[in-house]
Amino acid sequence: MAKRRISHEDGMAAVAAVRATGVEGAARPVLATAVRYLLEELAELAPGNTVELRVPPFGATQCVAGPRHTRGTPPNVIETDAATWFALATGGLSWDEAVAQARLAASGARADIAPLLPILR
Repeated sequence: MAKRRISHEDGMAAVAAVRATGVEGAARPVLATAVRYLLEELAELAPGNTVELRVPPFGATQCVAGPRHTRGTPPNVIETDAATWFALATGGLSWDEAVAQARLAASGARADIAPLLPILR
C-alpha cells in the first residue's frame, strides 16, 4: 500500500472547502489537495496495481488487486478531469453518468471502478 501523504484532517478540510465553493470556485491548491486525498482514499479502499487512475495535472494512483504491470502503460487505465473525479468520489455523479457523458476515458477489462464509488459515503 502506498504511503499516505495527506492527513485525514487536511484531506477532509480540502474536500469540505471544494464542496462549499464548487470545483470552479476552489483555489487550485485546495482542489489539488482534495483530488489527491480522494485518490489516496481509493488506493486504501482497493489496494493493488491493476488499475491506474489519472487526474491530470493533480495526480494518479494505482489500485485494485490483480495482475501487476511493470513496464509501460498499464492495461487498465482511467483518465478524467478534477471536476469529474471529485463528483465521482463524493457521490455527485455516478460512474454510468460519467461514461454516458464522455467525462472519463476507461480502457481495460478491469477499469470499471463503479462498485468502489462514491468513496465518501
